[in-house]
Amino acid sequence: MREQVEIGRGRSAQRSYVFDDLDIVPSRRTRSSSAVSTAWQLDAYRFELPLLTHPTDAVVSPVTAARVGELGGLGVLNAEGLWARHAEAEKALAEVAARAAVDPADAVAELQRLHAAPVQPALLTEALERVRAAGATVAARVSPQHARELTPTLLAAGVEVLVVQGTIISAEHVGGEDGAEGPLDLEDFIDSLDIPVVAGGVGDYRTAMHLMRTGAAGVVVGYGQAAATSTDSVLGIGVPMATALVDAAAARRDYLDETGGRYVHVVADGGMDTSGDIAKAIACGADAVMLGEQLAGAEEAPGGGWYWTASAAHPSLPRSGITRVPTAAADLGGVLTGPARSGAGTANLFGALRRAMAKTGYSDLKEFQRVGLSVRR
Repeated sequence: MREQVEIGRGRSAQRSYVFDDLDIVPSRRTRSSSAVSTAWQLDAYRFELPLLTHPTDAVVSPVTAARVGELGGLGVLNAEGLWARHAEAEKALAEVAARAAVDPADAVAELQRLHAAPVQPALLTEALERVRAAGATVAARVSPQHARELTPTLLAAGVEVLVVQGTIISAEHVGGEDGAEGPLDLEDFIDSLDIPVVAGGVGDYRTAMHLMRTGAAGVVVGYGQAAATSTDSVLGIGVPMATALVDAAAARRDYLDETGGRYVHVVADGGMDTSGDIAKAIACGADAVMLGEQLAGAEEAPGGGWYWTASAAHPSLPRSGITRVPTAAADLGGVLTGPARSGAGTANLFGALRRAMAKTGYSDLKEFQRVGLSVRR
């Protein structure tokens, strides 16, 4: 039973933890990092790095999606982003960056204007075919509101992994009377597809379990909390990531028992600033992590060192600003697999994960999910 804390007369709240509250506890065994594997497998697709990119134009272009695939991760293109709406997406991104340097609020307004243009299936198809031509696994993100209309185009373009992602997503959305198509029935939607679907974000056991029961191959926990994210300020909603991951991992275990062996992957999205936080996310039960801000300072990042999430372009209620990120002084290869040039924990992210696993004696990700944890407070 989760610890309850009284916050006033007749009202209590659950105590929850973020990664800064926890430390990984060494065990009696260590091993060489060369004997450690960070590989994971989603359905039929194997990846050497437990990484999905956060689907934002600030980080993911067809070029960077292909490069992430080459390095061993999964680049997820935003199917509702600028690459699907504008033939000169690079020029549009440069304009956003130029405005952000003067006034970030004006840059958000420019994003809203750019996203008012309709998604063009031909442009979306062209962007995805560029990823496929590079030999990378093709993955795209759609919002629950537009999943039905965009998925046929995505399937025709050869998408192999579909991410259905919103700030908060559930399997029991209640639509209004004016909904033309009605809410997305996620279970029927997933059942109609022959490709794995990753869905989220969620922040609690019950919702994670519900999404697993829809047939999702993976569940995203969190909503990309980063310096640019303002969901907590705008909506008052927050996801303490360490506790949310542990709860989702418990749902995964119970669902495994319920189904007699169907394993659903848990993906951590947000609350991770350094490589140590990535290690803690895996230790709390994640199978993979979804990174955005950490990659935005790489040399190839299409945002030019500026970061925002897809919700920055919401036409009436943005839940992300545009924030300058420190320059990584490295390309994507240096950020993900090194070498690191400083001890800040912002480069060689997955080399650090390998070292954390080796220092605690674990040889693969599933084993490392059992590592000991201590609470600082």
